Formats: sequence, structure tokens, C-alpha cells
Amino acid sequence: MSAPRDRLAAYVDAVEARHLADLSFSEVRRALQALSSLYVERRARMRSGAALAGAGKRAAFALYYGPAHFLLVREIVRALGPGQRHPKEIVDLGCGTGTAGAAWATECTPTARVNGVDLSGWAVTEAGWTFRQLGLRGRAVRGDATSVPLPKRRVGVIAAFTVNELGDDARRRFLSRLLDAHGAGSAVLVVEPLSRRVSPWWPEWTGAVEAAGGREDEWRFPATLPEKTALLGKAAGLDTRELLGRSLALGFRESS
Repeated sequence: MSAPRDRLAAYVDAVEARHLADLSFSEVRRALQALSSLYVERRARMRSGAALAGAGKRAAFALYYGPAHFLLVREIVRALGPGQRHPKEIVDLGCGTGTAGAAWATECTPTARVNGVDLSGWAVTEAGWTFRQLGLRGRAVRGDATSVPLPKRRVGVIAAFTVNELGDDARRRFLSRLLDAHGAGSAVLVVEPLSRRVSPWWPEWTGAVEAAGGREDEWRFPATLPEKTALLGKAAGLDTRELLGRSLALGFRESS
């Protein structure tokens, strides 16, 4: 069962109360504009932790990108199916605020446990809080998504908006680990922005995933953002009409 939309709206209300107590709306709007610029134009700075530098950017990330990523991943999983045998556990690598792994977990029957991994101590704390707010079992730990041991058992492994932040060598190692996880029986989902310009490594990964029996997709879904998330996005000049992304999937439906 998926998380009801009112649960997501309640989560956004809780995020607002958690992060905007000492910030004005205009401060968070400016922070979101700066954050979106980092994502699109200066991705090299993402590896240094620039996305989460300061209370304003953290609030903007949690209030806008968190819900947006939840809804995008939820729609992707609904389109692909929940993965092999409805995973009982989702491992969210580079989890951020935890919403991507949470979205997949809520589409499994029964609802899956979520375990997140992130280098940022702030993100780890926030992800654990997210899981509790959405009524999910799970926790997050601090660690390197490219080297943390993966479960030997069959799980769902997601890396959403994570691979772009890696250096070339780490990215190659990461691809090998994801392919190995699929070979051991896990379903794997990689989600990144739709723009090919910000993901020059994508064709190489697509070839490797398709050779392993997986699939590559591009997605455009009508946006159903919570009201407060949409308001912030519009104020920052972002297009809130659609949810856009691309994915690589192993262990879902066969490529068409």
C-alpha cells in the first residue's frame, strides 16, 4: 500500500514546523534558488557538501526536493512494479532526507523496511526523522554509499540523485556493486534528472544495465505536489507542473 497523500501533506507540515521556525519564507525561497542552481549548473560542488551548507539550503532541500523526490520515485515504482517479490527491505544509498527509499517502501506489500546511508550527518538524522513521520520502520546510518556493505539477502537497492555527485572512479565502482547486487537477487533502481547534460555518464550505465537484463526509461508525470511545496517551488521560479526524471532498473519488468 502506498502512503496516502494526506500522510505526505502531514509530513510537509511537519517539515515546515521543523525547519522554518527560525527562517522566513523569503530566506528559504532564496536558498532553493541557490540549491537548484547547484543541481543544474555547478554539480561539481555537490561532492563537497555545498547542497546542505547552511540552514536555508537544508530547509529548502527538505521542504521542496524531499516531497518532489518522494512523488517522482513513487510514480516510477508504480509504473515499473514494486520489484522482485515485493522487497521486504529497501536500502537507500545516498539517502538524503530519505524520501526516495520511503516512496519505494510504501509501494511494497507489506510495506518494506527502509535503511538509509549517507555521508552527511544531518541527512542521516533527517532521514530517520522522515521514516518516523511517514510511519515506516527503518533507520539511517552515516557511511559511504559506494562502499557500505550491502545485504546478502534479496532487497531493493535505490540510488536516487546520488550517482551524479560521485567522481569518475567512485562511479565506476558503484556501478559494479549495483550490478553485483542484482546478480545476487536484489532489485536495483537508479534515478537521476532528465537532462543528459548533467549526466554525461548515463549512456555507459545504460549499456551496462541493459546488458544485465535491465531497462532505461524517461519519465514525465503530472505533478501533484503538496500545496506548500508547490508554493515554494513557484516562488523560486521552478516549473512545478511536471515531475521529470530518468531511471535505470534491474529486477523489475523486462525491457520492452
